[in-house]
Amino acid sequence: MFLRNCWYVVAWDHEIPAQGLFARRVIGEPLVLFRASDGSVVALEDRCCHRLAPLSRGRIEDGCLRCGYHGLLFDRAGRCIEVPGMEQVPAGTQVRAYPVRVHHRWVFVWMGEPEQANDAWLPDNHSCDSPDWVYRPGYLHYDVPWQLVCDNLLDFSHLSYVHEKTLGGTPAIARARPAIEAIERGLRIARHVSGVPPPPYYSALREFKGLIDRWLVYDFVLPATLLMDSGGCEQGASPDDPERSVHLHSCQALTPESESSTHYFFQQAHPAHLGDAAMTEGLYQGVVRAFEEDRDMISAQYERVREHGEGAMQSLPMDAALLRFRQLIARECARERTGQETR
Repeated sequence: MFLRNCWYVVAWDHEIPAQGLFARRVIGEPLVLFRASDGSVVALEDRCCHRLAPLSRGRIEDGCLRCGYHGLLFDRAGRCIEVPGMEQVPAGTQVRAYPVRVHHRWVFVWMGEPEQANDAWLPDNHSCDSPDWVYRPGYLHYDVPWQLVCDNLLDFSHLSYVHEKTLGGTPAIARARPAIEAIERGLRIARHVSGVPPPPYYSALREFKGLIDRWLVYDFVLPATLLMDSGGCEQGASPDDPERSVHLHSCQALTPESESSTHYFFQQAHPAHLGDAAMTEGLYQGVVRAFEEDRDMISAQYERVREHGEGAMQSLPMDAALLRFRQLIARECARERTGQETR
């Protein structure tokens, strides 16, 4: 089940070259992205309407895209404006163009009806483009369905075990019951644990002398974006005391590539006034190690899912958030289908 009327992250803005083409598949559809003459990002279907050659095998000419097979030239709206050897372009010679927004360094594409593109649904990934935060941008590819990665992000009890030596460090995270509330187009999930050892990856930021109080508070919004405030402070100290606490802000986005593969965009930002490039790199390497732990576990899980089907999974109380989000996805997909049938 793929939502169409929503914004999917297709790339970090630095991935789209100033000159050249960038190809990526989203919800099963091949896209080619490039920059127009004014520097804005354009997204077209990566499939020439003539003989279906990938347009990503072509080249940019004056802000337009020329097919590398037979030379048809397409403008930013997907209209063919030149066919070599023909004085006039046949009517209807065009490819699909997708609405694009570059929002806080993420490049979003709208995969549904262009006239329904709603900028109000762009997520608040402010720390991706703020002088108050510093991070290194990340990307991972998963050969698993995006729903399984969503499940992972919606149930942080796994931090105690999958990430025992990285993000977790204590079984108390799994024992803590999160508070879950509905928000517009998603869920807000808050988990607090007190009197626990600092997680190993905090060592890139600060050396705590004793136990700490931790918080993990995040919004998870459609189609699959996590926006999280997290941190820890010395036990009994104020979380606002910069000398005795750690504050982080993370933005993570899952974009289905196909029914069985997923793009994962992420960053873990620390306050700009703390640390240096070594801290930023240490934090990045720590979180990449943890996310690779996730990928290894979910990939192994997917092998069993393919053997036995999702119906063999038994739901437990810890699944509350992920089940609610799956229900939200199902409702929105059903709503889109109903809308398509009545038009």
